[in-house]
Amino acid sequence: MNRDWLDKDFYETLEVTKDSNDDEIKKSYRKLAQKLHPDANQGDDDAADRFKEVSEAYAVLSDSEKRKEYDQVRALGAGGFGGRGGATQYGNFGGQQVRIEDLFGSNMGDLFGFGGTGAGRVGPQRGSDVGATLKLSFENSIRGITTAVNIESDEACGRCRGNGARPGTSVDVCPTCGGTGNVASNQGFSSFTNPCPTCRGSGRQIGTPCTKCRGTGTERRTRTINVKIPAGVKHGGTIRLRSKGSPGLRGGPSGDLLVKLRVGRHPVFKRKGDDLVMKLPLAFTEAALGAKVQVPTLNGPVTLKIPAGTSSGKTFRVRKEGVARERGRPGDLLVTVEVTVPDKLPKQAKKMLEEFRELYEDGDPRSNLAV
Repeated sequence: MNRDWLDKDFYETLEVTKDSNDDEIKKSYRKLAQKLHPDANQGDDDAADRFKEVSEAYAVLSDSEKRKEYDQVRALGAGGFGGRGGATQYGNFGGQQVRIEDLFGSNMGDLFGFGGTGAGRVGPQRGSDVGATLKLSFENSIRGITTAVNIESDEACGRCRGNGARPGTSVDVCPTCGGTGNVASNQGFSSFTNPCPTCRGSGRQIGTPCTKCRGTGTERRTRTINVKIPAGVKHGGTIRLRSKGSPGLRGGPSGDLLVKLRVGRHPVFKRKGDDLVMKLPLAFTEAALGAKVQVPTLNGPVTLKIPAGTSSGKTFRVRKEGVARERGRPGDLLVTVEVTVPDKLPKQAKKMLEEFRELYEDGDPRSNLAV
């Protein structure tokens, strides 16, 4: 079983839904693969990373058995076992809620990335992680930025402060399970521990529930979180903000906020590691005679000296105009020139070039291609 499946939404990666059929998944994959293929995006590391993500997602969702297993793992990780760090983890087997440790042992929680606290104990429970997607411009991904992210998640009820009981009333120990949250039932040779039907596994009994949250202790709210995006982040990366997720239960710690980054394209620059690359058109006369030309950078234009006789495809390095870093030396800007030739020439210009051809002969430029 692949533990990474808990953190990877393959349906989102392929831009389909969980209800999409095989043909829809295949169609979306082909469209994305064609768009992101390395042959069509040479030197674009972000496209290469996305291509790998798309390929991995399709390898799972195109296989019926793997897709079924993936859906099961995601369902368990999303709350089928009570969330990460829960006091007791449960699954639905044969229509019955069964404590997972009773079926697979106490180490089962480690397989899915959460830890149980043991049978018969209800204690603090860590809140679930909350995911969000942030779209960044190419410039802001290079320079870094502090921006706001709006997230919707479960929060402690503002009226009862997460207690679940109407203010002024008390919360008692559940008389059925004695506060453990579990009740045992014998079925032949097997003994199963199920969530207490009275308190639903909480170990508490609320006589007068809060009228706002109806005894759950939580309410759905939208929050605005300021996120500091460091310089040099890449498309597909994730920023983790500790304790900014959903609040824990019974005094447990809050979960984390996981912000997935989507970086937009730039009309001029592409990224290659810590360097930026671009193509610079040159007039024929500039390449032949040499020139000083203006080159754009993310920090403003700079002057680049083009030596006389520069050939198309030559690359110049403009130092420290690439990807910024909070620590260490920034990358460079790699400028590859492309000599342009006019489609039509005036008669006088054409005559001058013909005279130039007669005066200047440098042998056959294709002599090395002889076989």
